[in-house]
Formats: sequence, structure tokens, C-alpha cells
Amino acid sequence: VGLGGEPGEGGTDSLRRAAGAAVRAAGTGSVAVALPHEDDADLAAIGEGALAGAYTFTAHKSAPGEGEDREITVFSTLDRKEDPASVLETAATISRNVAWARDLVNTAPNLLYPQSFTEQVQQVAKASSGKLKVEVLDDKALLEGGFGGIVGVGQGSSRPPRIVVLSYAPRSKKVPHVALVGKGITFDTGGVCIKPSAGMLTMKSDMAGAAAVAAAVVAAAELELPVAVTGYLCLAENMPGGNAQRPGDVVTMRNGMTVEILDTDAEGRMVLADGMALAAESGPDQILDVATLTGACVVALGPHIFGVMGNDEELRTAITEAADRADEPSWPLPLPTDLRSGLDSAVADLAHKGDRWGGALTAGLFLQEFAKDSDGEQIPWAHLDIAGP
Repeated sequence: VGLGGEPGEGGTDSLRRAAGAAVRAAGTGSVAVALPHEDDADLAAIGEGALAGAYTFTAHKSAPGEGEDREITVFSTLDRKEDPASVLETAATISRNVAWARDLVNTAPNLLYPQSFTEQVQQVAKASSGKLKVEVLDDKALLEGGFGGIVGVGQGSSRPPRIVVLSYAPRSKKVPHVALVGKGITFDTGGVCIKPSAGMLTMKSDMAGAAAVAAAVVAAAELELPVAVTGYLCLAENMPGGNAQRPGDVVTMRNGMTVEILDTDAEGRMVLADGMALAAESGPDQILDVATLTGACVVALGPHIFGVMGNDEELRTAITEAADRADEPSWPLPLPTDLRSGLDSAVADLAHKGDRWGGALTAGLFLQEFAKDSDGEQIPWAHLDIAGP
């Protein structure tokens, strides 16, 4: 497989892509991968790329699992002191959880809905070697707990919403605590502001943020990372049923703010806002939300780059740097203060959508209102709009 240029010129990205392309092209059966590498980062990229290239989704085939069991051997020139076996074991753990996230995204929406998603998380957490805890807020608990955002989004569906709290904490209590909040719309029709049929075709993937968060928490636990991680999976189905939310409705969010609904197809920020408000109550050091949130971000950055916004420049920079190391293209986007007035409402504390122009940015400005503690102080927060990738 061609790497292009001089050895090492393309960095880990070229190694990752080459390994994936080679394993994918090799088809079924065992395959050996021998690519040049200089350090553990190179070797990890080769291992992760090879496993990504081997991924298939056959759960809905009449012969599920066919062709999925493959033996992949990765040869390494690193010596034992650099512990290549451990590097590849870590890559396998990460890749296994990435594959689970991909499985969730690929599962048909009649089979993956808030309750079945919840059950999958419970099963994976129970089977995992990591130290994981699962708490589920069902529709009754969400209603009683004042989660007006996610309750409103899910009220048009016969499959009620859930918030799943998946947490990992290392033995040491003196570690930073990161809260991850994932958008989990298991199917998005747009509600009564219904999408055109072509725009609905891929909307089973509107839960990719929650899938990424769930997989990240499990991976963190299995790798025993020195950081406490709590994932908030905000799961709902956005349907135009007889009890569906309407434009003009006003709902009260978990943090007590009232929000005027303008477009029922801008539902993601509503479930995220409730999840962020709940996350803020635990006093985390940082909140990160991950969401297939806006078409506007895809217009701005194309289909392969995700946008990063936030109220803390240091955190936003750390995320873009981490994305570079993981070979996942990102780009920082601003939260212009002059656009904030577009979220003013005459009848509520906040309008839930701004003007068409800068739509990804006003979505970020909306979410920023919920990254606050009980005293109204900002918690370091970043928003990853993954609608493109």
C-alpha cells in the first residue's frame, strides 16, 4: 500500500489511512500489516487504522456475523522497552469501543430507540472490564425532575425519552472530572416541522453524539485513565405524533430557564441543554457536548471537519490539538456576542433558535447558557458539532 512521499512525511494520518485501506481491500480472512513506524504513536495509528478498515456491520443480514471474525497481525520494529504489545492492546480497546459506537449508529431506527439504546448501554457496561456505573432517568423521572427540553422533544413519540448517566471514576479521588453530554435523537423526523423525505433518510444517525460519549466512557474505564468521566446520554425520538411539540410552545428546562420553541426540527439543543444542566449539578471541571447538531456547520466546514466552540479558549484549543493527534480534522468557531440578541424572546427567557445566518454559532450560544453552576458562574465548556463527519 502506498504511503506517498518520504517515510514519515504524512505522519500518523497516512499510516492510519493506509492500514485501513489495505485491510479493507484484503477482504475476509487473515491479514498481516507491516508498515514503517518510528514510535508508539505511529504504531497505534497503524493498529487503529487496521481495525477500522476491518469493520463491517452485518447485524441486519440474514447471516449476521459472516466475515466479521478476522485475524489481523501487526508487525512492529519497536523494541521491548517501548512495549509494542501494550500499544496495540490500547489500540484494540479504543477500536473495539469505536466499533460499538459505529454499530449503534448503523442500527435500524425501529430497533434502536431510547429504551433499547439504554438496554445496550447497560449490557455493555455490565460486560465491560471497566469500573462503570449506570443510572437511568425514565420518562416519569424526567417529567418530575423538570427536564422540559427532552420531555418536549420526545412527547410526540410512543417511545418515551431517557437520560442515561454512565460514569467511571478511578480509585484516586484527587483527579479531574470531565462531563460528556451526547445528543441521542434515535430518529429525527423534524417533528411537526417535518423534514423532506430526502433529508430524513440518514436521521437514524442523529444519535451519533450519544454513541460517541457512551463508547468514550467505556474506553476510559477499560483503559483506567486517571480522570473521572461521566457521560450523559440524552435519548429521544423526534416524531410528529398527536401530542407532539408545536412552534410557539414554552417549556421549562432543568435549570429553571424558560424556552420558546420556534422550530421543532432544532430539537438537539433542547435535549443537550437539559443534559448539560444536569451535568453542571455534579460540579465537573469541564463539560464537553458532542452532537450532530447543525446543517449550518456542514455548510461552513464540509462533511469531514467538525466544529469546536466554547466559553474557554484554553479548553477549545486543547480539543483541536487532541483532534489533530487523533487525525480527526476540526476547526475552532467563534461565539460572537452580537449574535446573542437573536436568541431573545418576547415571551420566555430564551428563544431556542436564532437567525438562519450563523446557525451553528447561535446553536452554540444557546448551549452556552446551560454551562453554568448554581451561582450562574460559567463552567469551562466546549461544544463539538459533528454533523458533517
